[in-house]
Amino acid sequence: MAANSNAPIILDVGKASRRQIRELAQGCGKLAGDVQDAVAEVTATLGDDNGGDEQRQLVPVVLVYRKKQRKKRRARGGGRGGSLFPWF
Repeated sequence: MAANSNAPIILDVGKASRRQIRELAQGCGKLAGDVQDAVAEVTATLGDDNGGDEQRQLVPVVLVYRKKQRKKRRARGGGRGGSLFPWF
């Protein structure tokens, strides 16, 4: 049996929100589309798999992202002691 010499496919998608990561885990969304495009590209470069199970090759796909920081919520006090309710 020959060793698999295929290098992994590394996708750097930049900053991703929690929602995008959750959608990827569910198999939908923008990031899932990016992964599907990469897999289709690798499949096209490897060619047809008509040779059966012995000639199939596994290529790992690694997704690199940075978590977006959550927006901090500020109290709108209007300069009067930082009250959450400006009418008090």
